[in-house]
Amino acid sequence: MTSAEPGASLATRPAPAPAEAPRWARVLRAIGARVLATASVLLGAATLAFAGLKLIPGDPVATLLGPQTTASPAVRSQIRADYGFDDPVFSQYLHYLSELLHGRLGESYQLQQPVSALIGEQFRPTAELALAALALAVVIAVVSALATAGRRSVLRSAFGAWELVAVSTPSFWLGIVLLTVFSFRLQWFPVAGSEGIETLVLPAVTLALPIAGVLAQVLREGLETALAEPFVVTARARGLSRTAVRIRHAFRHAAIPLLTLSGWLTGTLLGGTVLVEKVFARPGIGALTLQSVNTKDMPVVMGVVLLAALVFVLISQLVDLLYAVIDPRLRKG
Repeated sequence: MTSAEPGASLATRPAPAPAEAPRWARVLRAIGARVLATASVLLGAATLAFAGLKLIPGDPVATLLGPQTTASPAVRSQIRADYGFDDPVFSQYLHYLSELLHGRLGESYQLQQPVSALIGEQFRPTAELALAALALAVVIAVVSALATAGRRSVLRSAFGAWELVAVSTPSFWLGIVLLTVFSFRLQWFPVAGSEGIETLVLPAVTLALPIAGVLAQVLREGLETALAEPFVVTARARGLSRTAVRIRHAFRHAAIPLLTLSGWLTGTLLGGTVLVEKVFARPGIGALTLQSVNTKDMPVVMGVVLLAALVFVLISQLVDLLYAVIDPRLRKG
């Protein structure tokens, strides 16, 4: 035997597996990755909002003063100096990012109020409407899908028909119909306003019905796929009823696409409330955005864009966390 044999055996010996990082380190790494992703999305939204502001044709001073202004050239020059309109674009961009880091969104051109205060005042009615509509839509979708999945009956056809009608109906037209019937004719609900839960019913139903139609179709497809899996036969063999199998087993498998779509729809509701708020004369982010676009009040529009991006990011992170709650197989990842 030669002395090279021990070296050869060491060379062919597999390398030891690297030690797994402690749990706290993995948690911190995951949190850091999410924070970095959130910051990247907000930076991208802020950059696009700033670029959109600069690409709008026209004089920003004229937009700020309004079409009926009689301001002198000296006043216009002073406004340019105060707002930094004469600075290089990159300097304006860095100043804009610095203001954002300090939590300042600027001041409305037309209302002469801080953008953060304006958005803060209008966010609550919109959030109430969006959350109420989403909760109602999920309840309707779950009941519809659980009652009809895997069944070929008149009930299934009836539910499918209303879902198709709900998805195809424009929300503003549905709102007008509900307002005409339940407010003007029956006088069950107020015509306008945002004070009290009774003012929330018709707008929430208007937003919820089209969303419920989409969610019900997605959930029913997921339930029917899950009901065809072998674990359903096993659960039935253990003595579970059809309803128990649907709720306790099949629903969990079908809830992932429902959760994904619900998260996306929640984000879109922030901008989707514009027409409904207009029909029911409700205050909110939608009405504020529409007013700001019409008057070219770009600081407010940019603030709403950033708010929408933040809402999307937060909802996405929440949906990712809920995935692991619904499906234990995703917790390790």
